[in-house]
Amino acid sequence: MAVADLSPDAARGLAEASGATVERDQAALVRRTDLDAVIVATTNDALAPCALAALEAGKHVLVEKPGGRSPAELRSLKQHADRAGLVLGIGFNHRFHPAFRRAKQIVAEGSLGPLMYIRGRYGHGGRPGYDREWRADPARAGGGELLDQGVHLIDLCCWLGGEFDLEYGSVATFYWSMPVEDNGFLLLRSPDGRRKAWLHASCTEWKNLFDFEIFGRNGKVEVCGLGRSYGTEELRVYRMKPEMGPPDMELEQFPGEDLSWRDEFVAFREEIAGSSTYLGKPADAERALTIVHQAYLAAGLPWAAP
Repeated sequence: MAVADLSPDAARGLAEASGATVERDQAALVRRTDLDAVIVATTNDALAPCALAALEAGKHVLVEKPGGRSPAELRSLKQHADRAGLVLGIGFNHRFHPAFRRAKQIVAEGSLGPLMYIRGRYGHGGRPGYDREWRADPARAGGGELLDQGVHLIDLCCWLGGEFDLEYGSVATFYWSMPVEDNGFLLLRSPDGRRKAWLHASCTEWKNLFDFEIFGRNGKVEVCGLGRSYGTEELRVYRMKPEMGPPDMELEQFPGEDLSWRDEFVAFREEIAGSSTYLGKPADAERALTIVHQAYLAAGLPWAAP
């Protein structure tokens, strides 16, 4: 194992914790012949260039979400990975939270009945200086809160509920003094118009929040909390009775450590070995980025790209 980082101290700290060696930069790291795969976790502006360099060196790549700043950056990575026959995974780690794994099973079983709509909220609590961090710079981040946390909501919608397209999108900067949005609102619809999704990503939530609901004709599944500052991760299943009235409710809690990134890496290795897993794919990230950038284009934001 080897690690490279713009911060030598960060590189040394990670190397000491994992038993890895330190390379002077990412170019030297991807040239190593004893490495088969590379994990790219950088600011958004460096995701695509670093991932492309690793792919060109013949490495499988797991790149942190959103995988790039625009759909075009994702398409370029996907094309190279496909030509080279390499695995390119996207870091949609929320798929690996135990509540979402169980929600996926429940939806697949069909006990909720035909899906009607999804409602999702994801919010940062805010911290001093937030508007001076790299996420507030459109050149480095590629967008604001809709791109940062919103892509998780979009990915979960499509992963659990099938294809969705943008019906309406709106972005606003209510509080933070920055050129990118601090709130994004999306209304999505399935291609046949039978399912919809209403999503809100915010960094003016004041208390970290996550809540995601999947509504079927026979009941709903709700995932709330993601552990730590988001509160205990919970899965709630509501099943309607024939006579209606208050539904039966099942509650399952997952109070332990967040192992979603570990499980995602396990899935990445399994994908390299030829297994089909829950790992996020380039097409998933391109779809999410396309929806985000359609909302940006509709708002006339100067950095938006198709």
